[in-house]
Amino acid sequence: MRVGIVILPEDRWWAAEPKWRAAEEYGFDHAWTYDHLGWRDLVDGPWFSAIPTLTAAATVTERIRLGTLVASPVARHPVPFMRELITLDDISDGRALLGVGAGVSSAHYDAVAIGEPELTDRQRADRFTEFVEALDGLLSQDKFDYPGEYYTARGVRNLPGCVQRPRLPFLVAANGPRTMRLAARFGSGWVTTGRKTDDLEQWWQGVGEAVARFDEILAAAGREHDGIDRYLSLDAAPVFSLSSVGAFTDAAGRARELGFTDVVSHWPRSSSWYEGREAVLEEVAADVLPALQAS
Repeated sequence: MRVGIVILPEDRWWAAEPKWRAAEEYGFDHAWTYDHLGWRDLVDGPWFSAIPTLTAAATVTERIRLGTLVASPVARHPVPFMRELITLDDISDGRALLGVGAGVSSAHYDAVAIGEPELTDRQRADRFTEFVEALDGLLSQDKFDYPGEYYTARGVRNLPGCVQRPRLPFLVAANGPRTMRLAARFGSGWVTTGRKTDDLEQWWQGVGEAVARFDEILAAAGREHDGIDRYLSLDAAPVFSLSSVGAFTDAAGRARELGFTDVVSHWPRSSSWYEGREAVLEEVAADVLPALQAS
């Protein structure tokens, strides 16, 4: 099992840089940040852009994979985003990952900030499908055309292309059947957050049901069960996974039993979201990660 850590893009680089270095030194397999204009009530504090943050992280690390968890179509167009991703993949020497999701409702800060018109769930799913299809083509084909309803590309050049061929891996966030089918079609990895609930056991039950549903969709798409990595965002649960060593060990163990190849937690913060102690992170890195990764 591989283990990742999310570092929110809220610190000035003099404070953020040691975290990204430490993530690699601790032995995490991948490190992530959010791709939002602002996130929930943290919009009232500092916030930085995802791709420049990941690019800076690439220059101070050597091994760890780096990515967005997750980018969405809300404030992005696939053509300029393609250029940013190719640049990140180049500077990181092929360590970039693209976590991508449909985005949340039109009431979310990102959508409000750019004056996005209200979209139905179906419209957001349609736009997400176009976003992934267009990015797939743009990143893997030079002189690419895409005639979509939400996005258009005409003869777009992508040279020199990604270091990773034919393109950097896509990790598609999906909890429902339609987006799961998109993950089965384009994903090197599938990301799930389970269903929203305040009951921990119900959350795990929902995760198990999502795994079973995704297995059926993979089979229908003709993809091998082991042909796509499975990522679980542990902190979508009602209990913060790094609230204690025991909580993390239990969560990672349950994820492994459900067949997840990768789990992702969050760097502990001093208050509010993901509140915790960095001492727990250090203990997990020293005592739990090696055994998980060996398994």
